[in-house]
Amino acid sequence: QVQLVESGGGLVQAGGSLRLSCAASGSIFATNVMGWHRQAPGKQRELVAQITSGGRTNYANSVKGRFTISRDSAKNTVYLQMNSLKSEDTAVYYCNLVSQGGFPNYWGQGTQVTVSS
Repeated sequence: QVQLVESGGGLVQAGGSLRLSCAASGSIFATNVMGWHRQAPGKQRELVAQITSGGRTNYANSVKGRFTISRDSAKNTVYLQMNSLKSEDTAVYYCNLVSQGGFPNYWGQGTQVTVSS
């Protein structure tokens, strides 16, 4: 079983920055996709960004140009650098790992990001 642990969430003023980290442990196939989703109260969980083991990235339009995802595949760790934060970025951010073939799909416990202005 794979365990994902997020860190780096917190309170920040609009326009500020945060960096999230997610460390994966357990039996992990080398070929996989790691990424971040977020969910605000009363909203559906949505994709924020994802990155393949080869370094290819994908971003939601709402964060493109502001957020950067990266990973250290040898350490099975993924990062999300969040700049120019807006109030609408406030949500619980969840790390996930998808194995080659699409299954299984693992999730972290989430870390709260709150942007105020």
